[in-house]
Amino acid sequence: MNIILISNARKRRINISFRLLTVPLIFVCVVFLGSVVFYSGYLYSQSKTAELLFSIRNQTSSVWDTDISQQKESLSQLRRTTEKSLDAISSRLSLLQSFVMRLDALGSRLAVMADFEDIEFGIDNPPGLGGPAPEIAESNPSITNLFRTFDELEFKLVDRSEKLTAMESMLINRTLQEQTSPGGNPSLGGYLSSKFGYRTDPMTGKKGFHEGLDFSGKDETPIVAVAAGIVTWSGPRYGYGNLVEIIHGSGYLTRYAHNSKNLVEIGEKIKKGEVIALMGSSGRSTGTHVHFEVILNGRHVDPRKYLALK
Repeated sequence: MNIILISNARKRRINISFRLLTVPLIFVCVVFLGSVVFYSGYLYSQSKTAELLFSIRNQTSSVWDTDISQQKESLSQLRRTTEKSLDAISSRLSLLQSFVMRLDALGSRLAVMADFEDIEFGIDNPPGLGGPAPEIAESNPSITNLFRTFDELEFKLVDRSEKLTAMESMLINRTLQEQTSPGGNPSLGGYLSSKFGYRTDPMTGKKGFHEGLDFSGKDETPIVAVAAGIVTWSGPRYGYGNLVEIIHGSGYLTRYAHNSKNLVEIGEKIKKGEVIALMGSSGRSTGTHVHFEVILNGRHVDPRKYLALK
């Protein structure tokens, strides 16, 4: 094979002759040289990349180490703060438990004093607890145990609150019942002179039914309400003279008659034991006394069963 090279400058022509086997050999050499150059470039680029990465790592390593140290210190401080918080919560929890125990003791004493047998606070029979002391005591309670203890305390507080509320309601009802149920002597210093039931009428001499009790005494002896209530009548009334009538609720009504003077007015709220009138002999009367009636659901009843009088 001939290769002809022509030069314009010198107008010469150069002929180069190659044998047929020389061409493949040259091609192989070119390919080999190209591969060597490419591989050398690859190795060079890898070396430069490694150097660059190493340089970047050296630059960022100190920053990472500092940041990691700061994070560790922050975590350590957070742990110490959390432990202190848990200790504080545990202390408050112990105070709450002590408060519940005192509340139980108070509730039990009140239940005994008020004779509430249906309400139990469980302080007299606490659950059996014990066992040997643990060899390794937990330094701080776990969050789960704290939540469980708080749940138990919440249940106990709700239970005690409901029981104390029930006791309060029962005591109020009992107090209201005691205040509004007739009881005691309507006359301060008087004595029983006529009982409830059939008797000889002092005005006519005939047998008649006496619907109350008579308490005799001195003029202007204080007359007191035997129960709390509202005044529904205060003034003269046929046969009764000056009359004070009080409604007490639960179907009860009381009357205080033949007074020399009434000291209360209609609509006035009266307390048990409050002075409401002064003893006299007004109306259909033979002498100074107070005529006392107890009416239950519209019917006259014997006041002695309420006043425990003989």
